[in-house]
Amino acid sequence: MYAETEPGAAAERTAFRRAEKQYKLYKPPSRKGRSNSRGKPAGGGGGGDLSAVVDFHALLAAGGGELPAGIRRCDRAGFHLPVFCFLDRPGFYFIPGALSTEEQCYWIRESLKTFPQPPNRTNLTATYGPISDLLIAAKNQKILVEVESSSGKPRDEQNNVGENAHPGKFNFVDGSEIQKGERPKSTTAAALVRKLRWSTLGLQFDWSKVCMYPFY
Repeated sequence: MYAETEPGAAAERTAFRRAEKQYKLYKPPSRKGRSNSRGKPAGGGGGGDLSAVVDFHALLAAGGGELPAGIRRCDRAGFHLPVFCFLDRPGFYFIPGALSTEEQCYWIRESLKTFPQPPNRTNLTATYGPISDLLIAAKNQKILVEVESSSGKPRDEQNNVGENAHPGKFNFVDGSEIQKGERPKSTTAAALVRKLRWSTLGLQFDWSKVCMYPFY
């Protein structure tokens, strides 16, 4: 379990999250809110400073030019693509152009259509429970609405164990199905697609509990 790892590992995770926040793409603020935000993207970060980013395509275009400090070529015989490695990150290799444009599009579609499908967990599962066919719902402009359970119990009195923490509480509906005057907890499917960050494939690792399950 990661809870038992050394403090240095925790610092690495913190550094990763700092980098994730810095380079995360934010939706530009609307004109109406621009005066209050003073031109800063909502949520912080995402300011567009890419000075610390290594542009491997530029390195390849430069031919045999000098590489940045801490980076070297690690090409392998019989492998037709260039391979770069970071000297302070043993085991990490970067291969520019490893996937064709068609292959990249395929995996992007899979990451939105297939990988988030239950029983796979996503970063949305803890809040909304298992969500099926999220991308289809977004295309159809559906809204995810919190519904009352069959028992009629309030949300905080229902089962809160594992993936069954929110069984049947959220359903996709058309906007027209929300009665006038009602204010259920809701969010659009399109907004959830933008919030989707990761999907866990398989049951061996639970990112929510940060623990590894044994293979059976």
